[in-house]
Amino acid sequence: MKHESIRNALTIDVEDYFHVAALAEAIKVDDWPSMEYRVEANTDRLLALFDEFSTKATFFILGWVAERSPELVKRIAAAGHEIACHGYSHQLVYNQTPEVFREETLKSKRMLEDQSGQPVNGYRAASYSITAKSKWALDILCDAGFTWDSSIFPVHHDNYGMPGTPRWPHILKTEKGQAITEFPLSTLKLPGYTLPIAGGGYFRLFPYWFSQWGLGQINRQGEPFVFYLHPWEVDPEQPRFDVSAFSRFRHYNNLDKCEARLRKLLGAFEFTTMEQVLAEKGLLDNSPSGSASATSAAVATP
Repeated sequence: MKHESIRNALTIDVEDYFHVAALAEAIKVDDWPSMEYRVEANTDRLLALFDEFSTKATFFILGWVAERSPELVKRIAAAGHEIACHGYSHQLVYNQTPEVFREETLKSKRMLEDQSGQPVNGYRAASYSITAKSKWALDILCDAGFTWDSSIFPVHHDNYGMPGTPRWPHILKTEKGQAITEFPLSTLKLPGYTLPIAGGGYFRLFPYWFSQWGLGQINRQGEPFVFYLHPWEVDPEQPRFDVSAFSRFRHYNNLDKCEARLRKLLGAFEFTTMEQVLAEKGLLDNSPSGSASATSAAVATP
C-alpha cells in the first residue's frame, strides 16, 4: 500500500564510483579511463528494478559516461525513462570558468539528444555545485535551452548548498532576468535546522524508517519530493580505496543495505519523472509573466 498519493520525482545520477568527490583524494581524473567500469551493470540493475515496480524515473547522465556507453543511454530511453543532463566531466561548477561550463554542457546535451532521440530539457550539476558562487551557470542553462534544473540544495554543506532558497519547486529568475524552473533537492524543516532528506548518502545514513517518515512529511504538506540515487550506491562489491575516514564513511556507508531500502521506498511512494511532476504542478511555462508561473508559484531569485 502506497504511503501517499502525491507523485514524486525519482532521479538517478548516472556516474561511476570513481567520479565522486569523496574519492578524489585517491583517484585522479587522468586515472578514470583505466578504472574498472561498473556503471553500465549497476544502471541496468536499477532499470530492472524500476521495471519490476512499473516506475519511470529521470536519469541525469554524465557526458563522460554517455560517450563511452551510448547503448546504455538508448536502453534507458527505450524503457520510457526521461533523459536529463549531468554535465560532462563531473567537475564542481564553481571551480570552472563560464566558458568551460558552457562548452561541456552543450556538448553533453547534444550527445544525449542524439543518442536518446528525445529532447533533453533538464539539468543537474555535479555535486549540486550551483551555489552562490556559480549562479551565473543558470543563465548558461537558459541559453542552452534547458527549461528546468535540479541543482540547488537549500542546506549548509561543505561542498554545496544555497541556504535560505525556496524548498519547493518554483520558477527561478536568473541574474540576467531569464526564467528557469527549479526543483530543489528535498529537505525536512526541523526546529532551527533544515535537514537534507532527498536521498543518496543521506538515504544510506539515516535509518530507513526515518527517511520514509521525513519524505512522507513533505507529501503530507501537499508537496512532491525529489529522490536521488547513484548506480554505485547499489554496488557493495565496488573497489575500495584508501581515503580519509570521513570520505570513506561518506562513500561506503551502508552500500549493502541501499538496494533493499530502495525497494521498500518504491513500494511506499508514488514516483514518476521529474518533468511529469513539474508538468502536474504547472511549472513548465518559464515566462515570469506566463499563466503557469503566475498561478502556481512566485518567481524566486536565488
